[in-house]
Amino acid sequence: MAAAALLRGAAAGRGSSLWRWQPSWMPRRCVACGSSLLSSNRADGVAWTCFRLDERALVRVRGPDAALFLLGLVTNELPLSGPLTDAAQPSARAAYAHFLNVQGRTLYDVILYGLPESTEGSPGFLLECDSSVMGTLQKHLAMYKIRRKVTVEPLPELHVWAVLPCTPQTPEAAPLEEKVDTSTILTRDPRTVRMGWRLLTQDDGPALVPRGQLGDLPDYHMHRYQQGIPEGVRDLPPGMALPLESNLVFMNGVSFTKGCYIGQELTARTHHTGVIRKRLFPVTLEGPLPANGISPGTLVTATATGQAAGKFRAGQGRVGLALLRSETIKGPLHIKTSESQQVAVTALVPDWWPTAAK
Repeated sequence: MAAAALLRGAAAGRGSSLWRWQPSWMPRRCVACGSSLLSSNRADGVAWTCFRLDERALVRVRGPDAALFLLGLVTNELPLSGPLTDAAQPSARAAYAHFLNVQGRTLYDVILYGLPESTEGSPGFLLECDSSVMGTLQKHLAMYKIRRKVTVEPLPELHVWAVLPCTPQTPEAAPLEEKVDTSTILTRDPRTVRMGWRLLTQDDGPALVPRGQLGDLPDYHMHRYQQGIPEGVRDLPPGMALPLESNLVFMNGVSFTKGCYIGQELTARTHHTGVIRKRLFPVTLEGPLPANGISPGTLVTATATGQAAGKFRAGQGRVGLALLRSETIKGPLHIKTSESQQVAVTALVPDWWPTAAK
């Protein structure tokens, strides 16, 4: 079915108010290397930068049992499907979640979108995932489908875009409104306000965003690494990453009041004990880097004691993510490269994290 038919049914009764976003936090340049986080070649009057995320893909799950089926597999409540109401929150159309294995480790990170064409008797959802694991995610869903009345299928017609403001000031001049029509879903990124908006469309992204321009994909990844946002299998290796160490709670990706789901036991127990000794931190790197960058899994060492502080997870250039013991992040850290050179590692605490985590 064409994408136009998939998204038919936008809410006729939705409120006309605009959800404005006026962050004062957006850094103009990367703290690590001084380069512009968004396109430095922007034209006057441009308010938003749109990044086409070809490494993200969409899977559609629909049918009478779709909601109950997904609730038993993901860590979070589901977004609203069907027409939005005036009382709906700005991010009601999307929700962030992880699929876990039976040991409670992350398999896939997803953003779920409720389809507007859904009815109470036949809800429908889109799952945004890493495109490299779309096939294995479909097999994972098929394994648990059993006799449920659910259809699972890829949706190549729609592309995923990230939409970020160019500067802290310009969103006021060109506010965005959540949009759902026959070929487009535009909604806030549910993980954090720092990640702007998500756009699903078969059309050109910048043409659909008021005063939008096309951005360079490396700038998007540099921005999310600086904000400490993992995305995809490079940042969350399937079967290895633990959801709470990956800051799933901070990113609004888990509900501790919903019904049971696969992998819930370890996640709930860890949360209620309140003991999370390691976390995924954004880091900056200083010093000579290997030609191919720092390899995933490279040991991060406390400079003063020589003891292991954690492991580098993934990155781009001089910014990235590392899984570190929380008590070590204030001290000097380093990575020793294969060339026997030392790269200084500085862990950052994002300002959008809860105060108790800082």
